[in-house]
Amino acid sequence: MNPHPHLAALWTESGLPADALDDIRLTGADPVLPSSFAVGAAAQVSVAASALAAATVWRQRGGTRQTVSVDMRHAAIEFLSEQFVRVEGTPPADIWDKIAGTYQCGDGRWVRLHTNFPHHREGILRILGCGYDKQAVAAALLSWTGYDLEDAAAENNLCATAMRSFAEWDDHPHGRAVVTQPVIEIVRIGDAPSRDLPPAARPLTGVRVLDLTRVIAGPVCGRTLAAHGADVLNIASPNIPNLPNLVVDTGRGKRSAHLELRDKADNERLKALLAEADIFVQGYRPGGLADLGFGPEDAARIRPGIVYVSLSAYGHTGPWSGRRGFDSLTQTASGMNHAEAEAAGQTDPKPLPCQALDHASGYLLAFGALTALTRRMREGGSWHVRVSLARTGRWIRDLGRVTNGLACPPPGSVADLMDISDSGWGRLHAVRHAAVLPATPVRWDLSSVPLGTHPAVWG
Repeated sequence: MNPHPHLAALWTESGLPADALDDIRLTGADPVLPSSFAVGAAAQVSVAASALAAATVWRQRGGTRQTVSVDMRHAAIEFLSEQFVRVEGTPPADIWDKIAGTYQCGDGRWVRLHTNFPHHREGILRILGCGYDKQAVAAALLSWTGYDLEDAAAENNLCATAMRSFAEWDDHPHGRAVVTQPVIEIVRIGDAPSRDLPPAARPLTGVRVLDLTRVIAGPVCGRTLAAHGADVLNIASPNIPNLPNLVVDTGRGKRSAHLELRDKADNERLKALLAEADIFVQGYRPGGLADLGFGPEDAARIRPGIVYVSLSAYGHTGPWSGRRGFDSLTQTASGMNHAEAEAAGQTDPKPLPCQALDHASGYLLAFGALTALTRRMREGGSWHVRVSLARTGRWIRDLGRVTNGLACPPPGSVADLMDISDSGWGRLHAVRHAAVLPATPVRWDLSSVPLGTHPAVWG
């Protein structure tokens, strides 16, 4: 499968200069990870799109044209970055809760539970009426049908999905809604004067980014913007659970502060930060920030010219738009686990070899943010960028399948792709960014640190 047309399709739909595609250099071919899906191409195209957009921003602010090179193996390993990170030679502890995973219900349908956050775990155990034990959970689920469990979880704002085939997902009302949405939606939401960025040594020097995301997809977006020189400030609530082991990897290039948005003083502090920001990245459910005064229209009023970036699990339209979700759950619900299992000749769900929906969505978010930034420079306006895990999954599906892809061996040594730096936890070994830009080399100027390390101020 040739990845160039898929990159060109994203690029053309974005409205960015067509001649920039002459500057891209893509090497390698699938399979690079064991999968029947073109996960290597998904990694390469999404990374390349974000990097080429960064090069375009730099060109628009007075820089020269430059080649953008992305090797498929390197991009695919970056899709596994959280698995290869090491602190003082030791990998972070496993993020997966002991009862998370797949189970068979009484009707024979498989379900996947996501219980990594304590309130999600406790809610699932409350619904099932059983103890915190994998065997007890398996026994309790035998009295449920897969779809009933999925619906009960959704009604209680919990995280579980039933496994569907592609045909079942395509016939589902939300499956039909997802496919009508663009992979990346970029819409103008307000008026503001055009704002040029002055010449600088890096594409995003002087660009301020507020990152209100957690887990993988949103944080990868912020990490990508930081790699091109943005001033990224992560804002986390001290009262919302997070996965600190992921922050070790995704926090590179960022400062991190604590704010509780339900506290009046902290809410006002974020508004003051927003008034001086260029990009606002958030991963709350659609509408989730509006009650706190930080919906897209609120942001455009506080900061005319803002690029407001929204990540969701299932998109902003359709019957599941308000549901919580994660990469693994979306893979299960949308048919990807079923299709991968069929390719492997098994009946139980088989996940992709990486959190491909998360990572691809992160780079597509960055690509959308940079596209909107170029539009703000040319024509002004405030902009809203939307990406969802479910639509990204459909995009990966549409890249096509890889013959004998599951025969590809797992990655061996990746020592040639690692960087060594300090961090807030100790000496860090982590996968370096896969994009190569000779005139503006990618790098992270700041080490990853524990959440809340810094004050909530711009540097």
